[in-house]
Amino acid sequence: MYRYDQYDHQMLSDRVAQFRGQTRRYLEGRLSDAEFLPLRLQNGLYIQRLAPMMRIAVPYGLLSSRQLRKLAFIADHFDKGYGHLTTRQNIQFNWPALEEVPDILEHLAEVEMHAIQTSGNCIRNTTTDQFAGCAVDEIEDSRPYCEIIRQWSTFHPEFAYLPRKFKIAVCGTREDQAATQVHDIGIYIVRNEQGETGFRILAGGGLGRTPIVGHEMAGFVEKKHLLTFLEAILRVYNREGRRDNKYKARIKILVKETGPEAFRDKVHAEWEKIKDGAMTLTDAEIERCRSFFTAPPYRELPETSPELEQALASDLLFASWYQQNVRPHQRSGYAIATLSLKETGIAPGDISAEQMNFVADLADLYSFGEMRISHQQNLVFTDVEKGQLYALWKQLSTQSLGTPNLGLLTDLICCPGGDFCALANAKSIPIAESIQRQFSDQALLQDIGELAINISGCMNACGHHHVGNIGILGVDKKGEEFYQVSLGGSAGNRTSLGAIMGPAFAQEEIPAVIEKIVAVYREHRDPGEAFIETYDRIGMTPFKERVYAKAD
Repeated sequence: MYRYDQYDHQMLSDRVAQFRGQTRRYLEGRLSDAEFLPLRLQNGLYIQRLAPMMRIAVPYGLLSSRQLRKLAFIADHFDKGYGHLTTRQNIQFNWPALEEVPDILEHLAEVEMHAIQTSGNCIRNTTTDQFAGCAVDEIEDSRPYCEIIRQWSTFHPEFAYLPRKFKIAVCGTREDQAATQVHDIGIYIVRNEQGETGFRILAGGGLGRTPIVGHEMAGFVEKKHLLTFLEAILRVYNREGRRDNKYKARIKILVKETGPEAFRDKVHAEWEKIKDGAMTLTDAEIERCRSFFTAPPYRELPETSPELEQALASDLLFASWYQQNVRPHQRSGYAIATLSLKETGIAPGDISAEQMNFVADLADLYSFGEMRISHQQNLVFTDVEKGQLYALWKQLSTQSLGTPNLGLLTDLICCPGGDFCALANAKSIPIAESIQRQFSDQALLQDIGELAINISGCMNACGHHHVGNIGILGVDKKGEEFYQVSLGGSAGNRTSLGAIMGPAFAQEEIPAVIEKIVAVYREHRDPGEAFIETYDRIGMTPFKERVYAKAD
């Protein structure tokens, strides 16, 4: 992973000292709320319903065991003993005291971490596939390009105060697992007819109040032109994006109102001015960033493992976890294991300080001291020897981290909702738990198969409900919490936005509604067909008729 140099360390140290002074002046009454607002946002600090919330940057989701232990320390000493993993591959703390935030930042700096640009109208954390560098369907490792974008965008003077927040995702695999098409900029690593790798670049995607799938700005951009093309998009947006109405300030609105073709023309015209300028990437710079992501010291192992085969044959619970949570690896004898943070009764994505320390120890034992945060709010060990998977699983099971549900209905994406967020119209976490309890039978879950449920507590769509196969949105109806259900969303290669089924439901109705939707799918599916494929084939009507049918 990328390691800080002396300039990084100095900038971070200066930034912590700067915010310590700003916080002190605010607490002394020498800065108003309005004056302090942009200062705290630049350091990842929000004011939520009950307390401040602090979002920590985890570039492209990659963490070392040392960093995770520091996060555990912060959770124990400055929070209530846990953190929350987000869909941007970051981690949030929900209960820090404002006067202690500079101390938290100082602790983070010790392990080369910070909260810079995790909030505010700037370029946020760049995300990517959680299996980058190990996935068997990888075209090229996306992490070096995420790092290039991180270094370019951090403290970028021209883009520090954009019309609205800005999010970038990079996908280096054939199967998109980064929700690339619903980002302000989505980048696909592709090969042209000559076999050269470059970038297909989209812009104008996003969720929230106006969900839109991104539009192609370029089918193939050479590697050396990555930053100049991104710079061209950002310049057009920064000049022409609306600042008078925050609900119409995202780039997706600008692209929609300008028209995708006209916006593309403006980007290319801007690009021609800077295409071969100072931001052109050299081969040496690409190699410099690639050098931070070298392969760990793998052992030469056979593809099959007698220990694994024996464990699969003798332990059905382990076999179930292996089937759901383990993915193939580029390297012979290794596998990718996902640690589910979706045990019933625990808020999806929450992880305790005890679990953080435990996972850090396991990462040292089984995955070269590194792990990833996934877009789906889970943790990933990317480099586990197949012969050690059984021992890993047995240890995970002692800390509620061995739930065999990756990609299944109970592997929900869920925002914190009304329990924490001041913007939420309704609670999200109780809805997630009620669905998980309704579908507690593992055999049924495996029979249902791949099915993504996404839950958001408001239209800001932090739970990405628009792209859930089943999306659930909390809405306010005359002061009461109700839930709107949509079907047909997908964040994969064929990204689609869900269609609203009909009138919203009361909280207690949701588990039964999901049960009816699943029943229709199981009745109509063809052999081997996933939920989204069945929905695309039969449409909304059969689901709607079943859900809204009046009881006899």
